[in-house]
Order: sequence, then C-alpha cells, then structure tokens
Amino acid sequence: MALSEKLYALRKKNGLSQEQLAEQLGVSRQAISKWESGTATPETEKLLAISNYFQVSLDYLVKENAKQEPSSAKELASNPPNRKTWLPGSIVCIGGILGLILWGLLSLFQPDLSEQIGQSSAIHIDGNGIFLLLSAAAVIGGAALLLKGTKK
Repeated sequence: MALSEKLYALRKKNGLSQEQLAEQLGVSRQAISKWESGTATPETEKLLAISNYFQVSLDYLVKENAKQEPSSAKELASNPPNRKTWLPGSIVCIGGILGLILWGLLSLFQPDLSEQIGQSSAIHIDGNGIFLLLSAAAVIGGAALLLKGTKK
C-alpha cells in the first residue's frame, strides 16, 4: 500500500476530514488532498508529524510492504502473547518470587532453621545464598520466557 493510500485509510479510520487533519498538521486542506491522491509527497517534518499524530512508524508510512505495528492497548489485547512461553514463564517467575518470599520469612522468623540450611549445603557457598540464587534465577528465567512470548 502506498503512502497516499495509508494516509487516506488512517484519516478515515480516525473519522477526520481533510480539513481537520490539515488543521492538526498545520498544512492546507489542498496539501492533504495532494498527498492522498499521490500527486505530492509530504516533507520529512510533515511525515514525522503524521507518524506522531496517528502513532504509526515512519517505516509503515513510507515503505510499501511495511505492516502497521500494534500501537494501542486494544490492538495489543487482540494479539495476546504466545501461550507456549507465557504459561511456563509465568509459573517459573511466580515460583521464583514465592521462593524469595519464603526465604525472607524463614530468615526472619526461624533464624536457627535458616542457619541449618546454610550449613547443610554441599557446595561451600552458604545454603541461603544458593537458595537465593536459585530463586533469583527462576524470576529472571521466567521473565525471559514471558518477554520471549510477547515478541512477534
């Protein structure tokens, strides 16, 4: 789709007349008409203004085959994250957070038990440190899976 067609579609989708859009961009109605008919092309500053006004990328406006990225919460909601990575990521992340909370509560209310865990570690790092590292790794790993699921 050419710039002229995209501009027309964006204007119509937002329920604007050529006059209203021209007012928003600081140009004449005739300029909008020429841009939409393809007989003229907006200057760089006006392309930036159009991009900002309609919240679309410059790539979308000027490249023939560029797809419009979701720009609103409504559009993002209609394209939910990938469930294959979202669910395991959520579970791992929540598990890590619960582990950190459990470790904190254990350290506060049962210092003797916390000390026992620290001394029972097979590796000579404090057992509390290992538990803390595993919980933090779970949170980071879960977050990474969640972020991976949101990329398209």
